[in-house]
Amino acid sequence: MNNLRKSNIKKLPESTFDVLILGGGINGAVSAAALAAKGVKVALIDKGDFAGFTSSNSSNLAWGGIKYLESYEYALVNKLCKSRNHLMRSYPSTVKEIRFLTSIQKGFRFPPVFIFMGTLLYWMMGRFFTRMPSLLSSKAIKSMEAAINTAQVNGGFEYSDAYLYDNDARFVFNFIRSSMSYGCIAANYVESLGSVKEDGIWVTKSKDGITGEEITIRSKSIINACGPFVDPVNTVNDEKTEHHHVFSKGIHLIVDKITDSNKILTFFADDGRLFFVIPMGTKTSIGTTDTQVSSPYAYVTDDDRQFVLDNVNKLLDLPKPLTKQDIISERCGVRPLAIKDKNGKADWVQLSRKHAIDINKETAYMSIFGGKLTDCINVGNEVADIIASFGITLPFAHKKWYGEPDDSIKNEFMHRAKLMNFDDLTPETSSEPLTQRFWRRYGRNAINMLESIRENPNKGKLLIQNTEYLVVELEHASQREMVTKLEDFLRRRSKISMVLNEEDILYEPGLQEACKILFGDEANSKIQEYKEMLKG
Repeated sequence: MNNLRKSNIKKLPESTFDVLILGGGINGAVSAAALAAKGVKVALIDKGDFAGFTSSNSSNLAWGGIKYLESYEYALVNKLCKSRNHLMRSYPSTVKEIRFLTSIQKGFRFPPVFIFMGTLLYWMMGRFFTRMPSLLSSKAIKSMEAAINTAQVNGGFEYSDAYLYDNDARFVFNFIRSSMSYGCIAANYVESLGSVKEDGIWVTKSKDGITGEEITIRSKSIINACGPFVDPVNTVNDEKTEHHHVFSKGIHLIVDKITDSNKILTFFADDGRLFFVIPMGTKTSIGTTDTQVSSPYAYVTDDDRQFVLDNVNKLLDLPKPLTKQDIISERCGVRPLAIKDKNGKADWVQLSRKHAIDINKETAYMSIFGGKLTDCINVGNEVADIIASFGITLPFAHKKWYGEPDDSIKNEFMHRAKLMNFDDLTPETSSEPLTQRFWRRYGRNAINMLESIRENPNKGKLLIQNTEYLVVELEHASQREMVTKLEDFLRRRSKISMVLNEEDILYEPGLQEACKILFGDEANSKIQEYKEMLKG
């Protein structure tokens, strides 16, 4: 059924591309979107699904890096705040301001007033773009959020940052989709086996992970955007770089909603690490950050789970303590941190998420290290400038490549949706009106989806219960979103597997019909493949 993927894989060996991008995470996705929109002939491959690794395991925050104030990285905070504001202006329906309600326990290394002064500095460095911070007593915190245990709270504050309304993987995929609309030939589950330069052209041997077919891709330049796998890919390609990666593991546990507050509750856990309780529609995501690990293949351990559960039960006043049985799903990912010491001897605690791009102008090869979602527009612009410095022409060099469609398109969609009483179709399990969600997820494509429902009302029905996805969305995913495996849809194009446990998904009556829409005759084999993945 995946005709888009089959068509793109067929095109990969047929011509010489200006640029081949290895990796479809946030760095690869914005590189493809920027270059394709500017008229560059681009190909992109990923050995797994788009946003299938680090870029689908974040906290869903687009923040300006307030924690870097403690390490005096004022220039970085200034840059990230500027980037965050730009992202919020460019994607107003996707990247939204949210309040962080922070509680400081008695005996913490800094008094609440001192840290509050930092939030004022942060607000000023953010050009007063968000709401002003406020200093709070423990009594005021309790009155604002009854779920917080204030018995050992010395005070706190509230300040603003930004978050993604949808999941991170969806945000990344929309850049991939945008690049394909501008002619990028992208394919998931295609692994690079190594690249060599022959007569001024990069020749990359690759393999289709679904069929096993070998594919040769020719390009004038290469962008290594493989996230935590940048270093091993460079080793295979015999490219030496100044930077390298070390890894920080972050985990999140998803549980049923534990507070009606639309604020991110922020604490410092027992060991001093930041600890978040993040609203996620009808669910809550609870997470901690920054555990140094040696391998990109990180996983949630029993100790990790217990640490999160112990802290949330201590920091919140819940009707009953959360246990492992309350965990619906888990997220675990590594953040690749850029360092210059190849032996990994840098002060790991002080490392930030800033990106670095190493360039080999002689071979027209670049490697992108580190980075964070907040800074993604800057990465795309920087990559475009570097590609131009390689001597590759950008026919539409000044074209804007990011942001939501203009207001005229949005107004047309909203007008049609209102005439259809579209919001009346909003599933009970959804935390927002359907019109708002369709515009944010599908942009200009939402207009055609409205027309499909108008012509056939059955396409406006909910297929998988306890989710928010309509039949028309499954059809759209099948046709335009390169859903190759069931997990691609359940985990990354949507967030179904984050809000439903595995058993509920597998025994959902609508799953079979959904898979028929997504995969046609391969529906049963795709369900079986998903079951095997869950076992493994």
